[in-house]
Amino acid sequence: MAEQIHVQVCYAGATAQWLRDLTVAAGTTLGQAIAASGLLLEAPEIDLAAMPVGIFSKKKTLDTVLREHDRVEIYRPLIADPKHARRRRKVATA
Repeated sequence: MAEQIHVQVCYAGATAQWLRDLTVAAGTTLGQAIAASGLLLEAPEIDLAAMPVGIFSKKKTLDTVLREHDRVEIYRPLIADPKHARRRRKVATA
């Protein structure tokens, strides 16, 4: 029996959030875990060719091999520059 590891796959869409706990074989890649999670079927807006992915807020490639308790994250594009948004909030409260 192959060794199993536990990982999480998460994605925060514009209207919904997903967090999936998975048990996968040791040696599973980040891309394989995303496919196994079923998120690509439930959130068709996910485009792995264009959207960055990572583990615990650090960008990684789809061929990165996962380790026990890794949290795989799919990042969607920002709708506003955080610095610009902060400046607008500061001006609005002044």
